[in-house]
Amino acid sequence: MTSVPDEDRIVITGIGLAAPNGDNLGEYRAALLEGRSGVVPFETRYMPPTIAGVCNFDALKYQKRKEIRRGTRAGSIATYCAHEAVASSGLEWPAVRKDRVGVYVGITEHGNVETENEIFEISQFDYDTKVWSHHHNPRTVANNPAGEVTLSLGVTGPHVCIGAACAAGNAGFIHGLQMLRLREVDLAICGGVSESIHTFGIFASFQSQGALARNDDPQKACRPFDVNRNGIVVAEGGGLVTLERLPSALARGATIHGEIVGYAMNSDATDFVLPDANRQSECIQLALDRAGLRASDIDIVSSHATATEQGDVEEAKALGRVFADCPDVAINNTKSFIGHAMGAAGALELLGNLPAFGDGWAHATINLDDPDPECPLPQLVANEPRRLDDVRVLLNNSFGMLGINSVVIVRKFED
Repeated sequence: MTSVPDEDRIVITGIGLAAPNGDNLGEYRAALLEGRSGVVPFETRYMPPTIAGVCNFDALKYQKRKEIRRGTRAGSIATYCAHEAVASSGLEWPAVRKDRVGVYVGITEHGNVETENEIFEISQFDYDTKVWSHHHNPRTVANNPAGEVTLSLGVTGPHVCIGAACAAGNAGFIHGLQMLRLREVDLAICGGVSESIHTFGIFASFQSQGALARNDDPQKACRPFDVNRNGIVVAEGGGLVTLERLPSALARGATIHGEIVGYAMNSDATDFVLPDANRQSECIQLALDRAGLRASDIDIVSSHATATEQGDVEEAKALGRVFADCPDVAINNTKSFIGHAMGAAGALELLGNLPAFGDGWAHATINLDDPDPECPLPQLVANEPRRLDDVRVLLNNSFGMLGINSVVIVRKFED
């Protein structure tokens, strides 16, 4: 384990999330251990009936109706998750210096929902732009979700959205950690959010690629590593945490959910869509090296697998290269429960596994009825949770289009 000065050790002290099968960590974790999916029938403009991972959090818990109407779905998800993270952190928020707080939110894309809706609206009025919303610009700027958080919480420190495709959730954590180590902020609210199900374009695009999942039973549609997988289930959601430097967390007696001890990002530089196992395995190894860990030190690997044919094969190759000699590692997949939450995927997948430090369970990969021989991963936790002797280190994979890869490693906190 690499020795890091205490003032550079970054810990997770608060968690807020909105997932298709849970509105807080307790609900979400219970659903994952009980095998409850959040994928349901869904309809969107111009598309035949489809399926999606749909969140049901109470947006009015932290926003007024006027704020919801003026803002965006991604902003609403981010606001809910940020408030929940702050509330769970135990921080005395009125006393926190808001100019020393940074908000770093990973996103896949932003603005498509609002643009599609506005174009549809003016199409009903012979494309008269007089009916175009004057809220369009602030809704569609790329920093909107993070900016809405600062407006709601009164944060006057920096805020940015990190566009990192489906690696964005991890990228949000990484950026928050880096800003804390650079002393740019004293508290980072970070992670990822996605409103993807509210844009028909993403469904249409995956369908045109032959990559949109189909199944008569929505809850069985997302089938990572299964030979009968047939594509992605699009989902919305969000996961944000409060990160602090260790001395700050200890000084106020905060509950510490875990310590980020390693991370890495790299690029395939090979294709717009198709992933590359070589670069993915290099990213995993770089994160391990930075953490001063061996592959055998990892207890749970949270896989990225999206249930696309080639994507799952490439990740299985990458995992096989790194963990071939680690029979005791438990490999699982969260998308099988909630679908692919795009910019929020990596965040939700890490947060769903964090409670394993306390309860000792690796949640399952559901719908894994017939493992694909092209994805030979004997360590996969299939259909039922696996009890582990001890859970001390988690590794979270998150990969995205244009060949962006990210890995975050979290260790159970120890003084």
